[in-house]
Amino acid sequence: MKHIGRRIKTQVLILFLLFICNLTGFSQQGLTLEQSLDVAESNSPTMKKTRLSLIRSQENLNAQNAALKSNFSLTLNPIGYNQNREFNDLISKWNSRTTAESYGLFTVSQPIIMTDARISLTNRFGYKDSYSEYSGTTTKGFSNNLSLNIDQPLFTYNRTKINLKELQLSLENAQLNYAIQLLALEKQVTQAFYYVYQQQQSLDISNQAYQNMQKSYEVSKNKVDAGISAREEMFQAELNLATTRSDFENKQVSLENAKDDFKLFIGMSLYDDLIVIPNIAVDTVKINISFAIDQGLANRMELRQREINIETSQFDLIQTKALNEFKGSLGLSLGLFGDNEKFKDVYASPTDNETVSLSLTVPLWDWGERKARIKATEASMETAKITFEEEQNSIILGIRKVYRNLLNLQNQIEIARQSVTNAQLTYDLNLEKYKNGDLTGMDLNIYQNQLSEKQLSYTNSLISYKLELLNLKIQTLYDFEKKEAVSPVMTIEQ
Repeated sequence: MKHIGRRIKTQVLILFLLFICNLTGFSQQGLTLEQSLDVAESNSPTMKKTRLSLIRSQENLNAQNAALKSNFSLTLNPIGYNQNREFNDLISKWNSRTTAESYGLFTVSQPIIMTDARISLTNRFGYKDSYSEYSGTTTKGFSNNLSLNIDQPLFTYNRTKINLKELQLSLENAQLNYAIQLLALEKQVTQAFYYVYQQQQSLDISNQAYQNMQKSYEVSKNKVDAGISAREEMFQAELNLATTRSDFENKQVSLENAKDDFKLFIGMSLYDDLIVIPNIAVDTVKINISFAIDQGLANRMELRQREINIETSQFDLIQTKALNEFKGSLGLSLGLFGDNEKFKDVYASPTDNETVSLSLTVPLWDWGERKARIKATEASMETAKITFEEEQNSIILGIRKVYRNLLNLQNQIEIARQSVTNAQLTYDLNLEKYKNGDLTGMDLNIYQNQLSEKQLSYTNSLISYKLELLNLKIQTLYDFEKKEAVSPVMTIEQ
């Protein structure tokens, strides 16, 4: 355990010195896992596309909410001129007519969400100069038509409400998808981050083996020079040294390749050098499997997405049932019209204009189209409900598997830790034997390889445990290390 403690302290010191070098002007950048996640969230192509999808859904809902407010419009026709000859049925003669006019139309329209009606107030003011050949007279003057209009659909579903609800669900689904993608990105970045760390540790272990082999080579050389050992032992020491040096150089290449892949994945410049600085300390986390499953079923966003699919399919059913339906429309209009040659006397003798209209659409025979489409939509609803149940079962199974893996990994960490201690003690013992001439260089190389393997296995077991804890957090949306619920990101700044 003392050897492990010294080794960990040495690694921490190296990482700290490298970080200080970065602050003092060297190009190598120390990168924590949190910093890596921030860079990836901003630069990842997947997150960029998901963010744009979220913005699109938000703006569509904003547009619909704006459309539900009063709409003001003004139409201007500064000049209009018309001269034509046409047959007048009233007098059964051809008649020439010349008209010049100018008018403006002002409209205020307000949709009513509760009833799906639309109320509009319109005012048409204009001036007209018209000559008719039949009467031989010219009519000039101003006119103004002010009217209040109501258009109310009857015996059908409220299209305004459903359209608004669909857009709200679409936005919620986009927010959930963004949060899910963010959690998936966290898992991918963490895996890539620890892979770079594995390569760093592998290089460090390989370097230690190389340094140890250099020392044993010096011992062997001195013994051969003194005539204590055969020259063949020197040849074996040279081969061992060359092998460990080659392995060290291979690990350097693997580390550089891993860093390039990591930089490309999170969106860093390939010309920046980096070293990852993880928090690899592992404390045993006690997990209640029942509590974990309850958290997963209560918080997993995929379940809410399946519920949204069910709600959307219900809207589809409502719309399908409206196919070839019996429906109607009621129209009311109250207006006040006035005209006069003088502007100030337009409403000197006003006229009331009233209109009431009721229209009905009665389907007669559609050859079973509506019935068949309703059955198809109902089948889609049942599929959505089955998918919801499958998602629940998948969440339960996923949490159970992670829980079992964590228990197994805890045992593996203890075994790997003890294996490193035993391998270190074994190597130290056999190093003394080698120095005393009781062990060959080939045998010492075997013990060195065993020590390096156990050290790397211990590092890998710690990383696997950290990754599985992250997987449990994603599966349950509960952080068992911090003992707090995970609050997914639901909105973003635009």
